[in-house]
Amino acid sequence: MIDVTLIGTGGMLPLPDRWLTSMWLEYNGKACLVDCGEGTQIAINKHRLKLSKLDIILMTHVHADHISGLPGLLLSLGNCGKTDTLKIYGHKGISNTIRQLMCICPLLPFDVEICELQSDRGSEFVWNDINVSSLPLRHGIDCLGYSFVLNRKPIFAPEKARTLGVDVKLWRELHAGKSVTVAGETITPEMVTYGTRQPIKVTYMTDSRYFDGMISFAKNSDLLVSEGMYGDDEYIEKMNEKGHMVFSQSAKLAKASDSKALWLTHYSPALTRPSDYTESVRSIFSNTTVSSDGEYIKLK
Repeated sequence: MIDVTLIGTGGMLPLPDRWLTSMWLEYNGKACLVDCGEGTQIAINKHRLKLSKLDIILMTHVHADHISGLPGLLLSLGNCGKTDTLKIYGHKGISNTIRQLMCICPLLPFDVEICELQSDRGSEFVWNDINVSSLPLRHGIDCLGYSFVLNRKPIFAPEKARTLGVDVKLWRELHAGKSVTVAGETITPEMVTYGTRQPIKVTYMTDSRYFDGMISFAKNSDLLVSEGMYGDDEYIEKMNEKGHMVFSQSAKLAKASDSKALWLTHYSPALTRPSDYTESVRSIFSNTTVSSDGEYIKLK
């Protein structure tokens, strides 16, 4: 099961009732944070998330509303007793920006390892059994979108194992994907399961104008988190120039990519009532949530 929480949903600057956009993804006792704007550690605490679980941070880009909260978060991690290495991922060249920010928190009780991903093409790595991929976005500066894919194990079938005479003590090995031997016969995991299950996929894209490459990247997402600076289409041309999207563009992306659910986020400070556009955006993609801070889902 993957737990996803939107820590904040705001763009540009934090508001009294809206923290800056970032996402918390938790699986198997470890957490990944995407972006870290001003005050992120406060919002994490507000939503009762355990900072001690934070294992890696993914940065989309180096605009202040996505990265300026990093020093405070690192200090908070230190105060939580973290001693193991924290990995931070971002686009090529991000190391210099992160190191400069860290000059105000030089004495941390843990190491920070910065991993640079390609800025001109996608990159892939594995974290906590989840396949993480990046996509270069179009924002005027280097900016990455991310997808998370968890390939789920088949469901174990105890009755099949019993029929084949497999001792209960060997079930754990079969459930872990290993074969066992019973009375000279090899029993494979496929013989005691119900077959394959679809992977769980979460895709996160903010701060980009729309382009067709987003569709294949988000394909078949169980949850697509995508930005909507404004609800009115009259802002499309202006947002294209600034490297952003409006609600309808994200809804069309969700529909074209066959995503199961869409969460909108990264609202302009001038958009005081995003929920007013719920009906219009759902006319394009019905399973759209005009998200609020703390939006949560458990995917299983």
